[in-house]
Amino acid sequence: MSKSLSTSVSSGIIANFAEITKIRLSVSVVFSSIAGYLLGAETVNFTILLLLCLGGYCMVGASNVWNQIIEKDLDALMDRTKNRPLPSGRMSVRLAFVLATLLTLLGIVILYTINAQTAMFGAISIFMYVSLYTPLKTKTPLSVFVGAFPGAIPFMLGWVAATNTFGIEPGTLFMIQFFWQFPHFWAIGWFLFEDYKKGGFFMLPTGKRDNGTAIQVVLYSIWTVLASLIPAFQVTGSLKLSRVAAVIVFGIGVWLIYYAIRLYKLKTEKAAKQLMLVSVSYITLLQIIFVADKFLS
Repeated sequence: MSKSLSTSVSSGIIANFAEITKIRLSVSVVFSSIAGYLLGAETVNFTILLLLCLGGYCMVGASNVWNQIIEKDLDALMDRTKNRPLPSGRMSVRLAFVLATLLTLLGIVILYTINAQTAMFGAISIFMYVSLYTPLKTKTPLSVFVGAFPGAIPFMLGWVAATNTFGIEPGTLFMIQFFWQFPHFWAIGWFLFEDYKKGGFFMLPTGKRDNGTAIQVVLYSIWTVLASLIPAFQVTGSLKLSRVAAVIVFGIGVWLIYYAIRLYKLKTEKAAKQLMLVSVSYITLLQIIFVADKFLS
């Protein structure tokens, strides 16, 4: 095999791995876990942090691979997903199955070396995402509610990895990211409505891009912001937020709610896409603010 051909094959394998594990989504989930760990840790253990990153990526990657195995035929129907490794034929289902199995086992083992609770929550996340959320996507809009549970685990997972305990602090982190899931995924479901319809996915709460859906987007955006501000009232154990940080969180919360209201008023794909981007920025900035506040105040 020539050097150029070998390089091409290697880059193709890496590209397929990155795509089937949804590298950008997986990295963002790992980022949430890191934020949770930094919030919970009294002193930062970089070995545990590395294990959390590796184990977390394996678990999220495994969930994504299992998801794409199950939805292979449906993915082929949608423009957004038809060029993924499985529907395009660049990867066989057998190879994807082996990869998903290895990532699942590796992820659980790595997280177990941190502590048993971290591994347990990681395993619950995979189970709920693959066995409940994925099959429900073509059956009921309640799939988003079910999917919000595994989606909210990473933020609290980091705290559990740092402390080996589950209490009000990781519960609060879970609640924040749980409420955030709804405006985020409903915004995606809105601007990809026609494409999702090709695959038979029901992502919007009313099944339509209507007032009912838009009002719920606004309400859940408000609840997300309110949940984010709870630590400012010193009622969530060792998870606290200073007044300055609370004002900043409130500011980005107003930003999120503004774009949710904008979607309610305009009801356009562009407004939904803008809300999606703002929601991603919101949760990222929120986690940075929480961590910075802990170490700077």
